[in-house]
Amino acid sequence: MDSFRDIDTLIEYIRSYGATLVAVTKNRTVSEVRTLYDSGIRDFGENRVSEMVDKVPHLPDDIRWHMIGHLQTNKIKKIRSFVHLVQSVDRPRLWEELHRHAERAGRIIPVLLEIKIAQEPTKTGFTPFDEGLEQLLEQGYPEQYHRVDVQGVMGMASYTDDWEQVRREFRTLRRYFEYLKQHYFKSEKFHTVSMGMSRDFHIALEEGATMVRLGRILFSLHNH
Repeated sequence: MDSFRDIDTLIEYIRSYGATLVAVTKNRTVSEVRTLYDSGIRDFGENRVSEMVDKVPHLPDDIRWHMIGHLQTNKIKKIRSFVHLVQSVDRPRLWEELHRHAERAGRIIPVLLEIKIAQEPTKTGFTPFDEGLEQLLEQGYPEQYHRVDVQGVMGMASYTDDWEQVRREFRTLRRYFEYLKQHYFKSEKFHTVSMGMSRDFHIALEEGATMVRLGRILFSLHNH
C-alpha cells in the first residue's frame, strides 16, 4: 500500500474517506516535523511526553498535539496546558487525574478511550463489550469528571499479516464505538474512531476510521 507518489497524494486519499491524518513523530527531529508541517499537516502524535515537551517550543503554535502512547499520571502536568487530544485513556485513574489537571489548567482536555482490540497481551486498554468500562459510565464518570471530554475511541490492531484478523479487529472497534454512542455518548462531540497505522490504515479506513496515525509511510514518502 506504499504506492503513493507523494505526501499530497496520501493526504488526499485519507481525506477522501473524511478522515484526519495524525503524523506520528516518535524519534523524529524538529526539522523532520517541520517538513511535514510545511506539507500542510497540523496534527502530530507523540508516544512520549518528554519528546512532545522538547519539540513544542521549536515548532509553530497552531500544531495540534496528540498524546498517543501510554500516559503516566505523573507526566500529565507537563502537557495539561496545551495537549489537543489524549488518545490513550486506558484506565479509571488516568481519567480521574486528567480531570484534576484540567481543573488546575482551567480548561477541558479532549480524550479518546483506548480499547484493546488486538490479541497481543502487551496492548493496553478497556476491553470492548466488557462490563468494566460500562460500569464506569453507569457510575457517571463522564459527568463526574466533566473536564475530560470523551470524543471517541482509539485502538491498535494486532501486528500480523493475517489481514482478515486485522479487519475483524477494526470492525470490532467501529462497532463498539457505535454501541457506546448509542447508549452512553449521544452528543455530536463523540465522533472519533482513531485506528490504523502505516501498515494497515487502508483497512482501517475501509472499516470506518475517522482518524489514522501514520509515521513510517509519511517519512518514506518525504525521503523518496
